[in-house]
Amino acid sequence: MSSLTNISITSRKIIRYGIFLILFLMVGRIFLDTGIKIYKKLFPSPPPAPTVKYGRLSAIPFPENGITAKPTYTLETAEGDLPTNISTQAKVFFMPKTNANLLSLDTAKSKAAALGYSADIQQISDTIYKFKNPNFPTYLQINIVTGTFSVSYDLVTDSSPIDFRPPVAEVAASGYKSFLMEAGLLPDDLTGSVTHDFLKISDGQLKSAMSLSEANFVKVNLFRKNYDEIPAVTGNPNQANVWAIVSGARSDGQEIIASEYHYRSVDESQYSTYPIKTPAEAFTELQSGQAFIASYGLNENGSNIKIRNVYLAYFDPDTITEYYQPIYVFEGDNGFTAYLPAITADYYPTNTQQ
Repeated sequence: MSSLTNISITSRKIIRYGIFLILFLMVGRIFLDTGIKIYKKLFPSPPPAPTVKYGRLSAIPFPENGITAKPTYTLETAEGDLPTNISTQAKVFFMPKTNANLLSLDTAKSKAAALGYSADIQQISDTIYKFKNPNFPTYLQINIVTGTFSVSYDLVTDSSPIDFRPPVAEVAASGYKSFLMEAGLLPDDLTGSVTHDFLKISDGQLKSAMSLSEANFVKVNLFRKNYDEIPAVTGNPNQANVWAIVSGARSDGQEIIASEYHYRSVDESQYSTYPIKTPAEAFTELQSGQAFIASYGLNENGSNIKIRNVYLAYFDPDTITEYYQPIYVFEGDNGFTAYLPAITADYYPTNTQQ
């Protein structure tokens, strides 16, 4: 009897201490995992070295916009300082070129027909052809090599599109996307932010309108999607490389009053990583006058510009270039915007002024 009692007591102790051991291991694992996460957050592993497989990069093709002002700058961001969450490297994507071939003109004719323009062709140059809509005074001018095109409507000859109430911005954007899809001209990465402006006819010119109720048209901008959570910007911060002015007319050929399509493809599968400047280095270059001023806004010449926002973006070019490259964007009061290449200067030609 005594031996049975001892066995029972021993068994209970084994079970009790076994439970304690299991609980200890479980709690210990939780503390260990938490400790490892905290350590990795405080002391993250350095990223692999940049691959820089393209070597020296071509200069970023910032456009000529006539802005020659040399303002001074004061940093006044919401955080009170430059951003601290910018990586030490970023991807540079390859942008394949399009080449002329024997079918270039036939391809352009097919696109024109899909967009509603007839085969009534006028050759403007070796690479540029002009097509007319068969029913309305609207014209499509297309570069048969690059695929860029523009649409224009002669409102002097036919002003009837002005008589229609313009659509709301969402409907205008949807209509423009459908217009492009008809010719297979809405690529997968042209799915970024969509912005709009209201326009009215005043003194024979298109001017900004305050609201839809006083507008004659809606201008729609289609921006490229984010790459690696980094947004796209263009040479004109307020205008995408693909945009249209949309009327309220319902007839095919009268909806799009004007449009520009300067899309360059990006090969998302072909890229290389490059080291980038720190925000402090970029801001120093801004202060020394090395940045491209994309928009001076309403600031007076010679003003001291208060920089309110600093971030990375990809510059979306409207001309042929080899690479899709990251830049620093500096935004200030009254519509001021400046750009600066983010890749360190070692990877640009020595005679290039960035």
